[in-house]
Amino acid sequence: MRYNFDTVYGRKNTNSIKYDHQRYGKPEGLIPLWVADMDFKVPPEVEEALVRSSKHGVFGYSEAGESYWEAVSGWFTEGFGYHPEPGWLVKAPGIVFATAVAIRAYTNEGDAVMLQRPVYHPFTQIINDNNRVLINNPLVYEEGAYLIDFDDFEKKIKQHRVKLFILCSPHNPVGRVWTREELEKIGDICLKNNCLVFSDEIHCDFVYKPHKHTVFSMVSDDFAKISIIATAPSKTFNLPGLQISNIFISNKELRQKFVKEYNRSGYSQLNTMGLVACESAYRHGREWVNQLLVYLSKNMELITGFCSKMGIKQKGIKPLPLEGTYLAWVDFSSMGLPQKDLDDFMANKVGLWLSSGTTFGIDEGVGFQRINIAAPRSVIVRALSLLEQAIR
Repeated sequence: MRYNFDTVYGRKNTNSIKYDHQRYGKPEGLIPLWVADMDFKVPPEVEEALVRSSKHGVFGYSEAGESYWEAVSGWFTEGFGYHPEPGWLVKAPGIVFATAVAIRAYTNEGDAVMLQRPVYHPFTQIINDNNRVLINNPLVYEEGAYLIDFDDFEKKIKQHRVKLFILCSPHNPVGRVWTREELEKIGDICLKNNCLVFSDEIHCDFVYKPHKHTVFSMVSDDFAKISIIATAPSKTFNLPGLQISNIFISNKELRQKFVKEYNRSGYSQLNTMGLVACESAYRHGREWVNQLLVYLSKNMELITGFCSKMGIKQKGIKPLPLEGTYLAWVDFSSMGLPQKDLDDFMANKVGLWLSSGTTFGIDEGVGFQRINIAAPRSVIVRALSLLEQAIR
């Protein structure tokens, strides 16, 4: 492989949230596999582009040019057959920011906004902080896989007159890549009930064969009219600290409402380095991502094999099949521990800093832990070894 993902980089004392134990009251020395932040360096072309920009030494207000659009649109056209038009693009400092803008742009206080727990926890916070009514269509966990309860989905959209549905696609944390048929059902129900779809597709580049990511608005022209497609290079290339995302809204009226609310926030030009990094990553990073996917697949195989082996002694520690993302969703319910004790076991007995399942749903995440597998293999092996020792 051209790229080396085995190198362990020291990240302590670099203002890294992932490694800042003291800030979160965690014991020192834990292996941090929690927040969705990879432990790999960016592609060399991205690093070189940032160094060139840094050496220029002048950091005035910046705006992306035509070359930025060519890189961004080319990435999605080549990767997904998606052909966005320049006028659809709204650049934002991040998808969480864009989610909040969408909620305020398309709903009023007291309106209902739907999501599907267990799900990325900032969505819950944003809905509540903006005084909207959170409606949960919980995913159904059956035989080691998650499905959508479409009867409940449609019933609640009608009953609560849901104005906006937040779709997580691919889904964080359960790792599902929704099929085209599932997206069709979602879109048909939303169309019938005048419900807009904010589609968070930040993990779209992390999809493992034979699964395939479908951009929600590509399913039909009618779906495009009710959708806001949220994308970013931040997960794909580990750039969240540079604060850059690309939001595609083909419906002119929806785009104007979004931009109007965006402007009310007072935010204007984006981070210069974010623009530089995004363009370089989308222009030069395809092979890097392809090799990274192979590496992550091997990491997941290690975890699956470990859980299978330990399942002989335990009733079964079960990692769900990872269709997308780099976040393993692992069922530890067979250990019979209350969630608080399970979390304590991981940190204080095993020595791992994982994401508690209840972070993503106070009821739906019980018995689960989310494990970030985007780390050098030696780190994953050491983490599994600690877990095995603690269980024994």
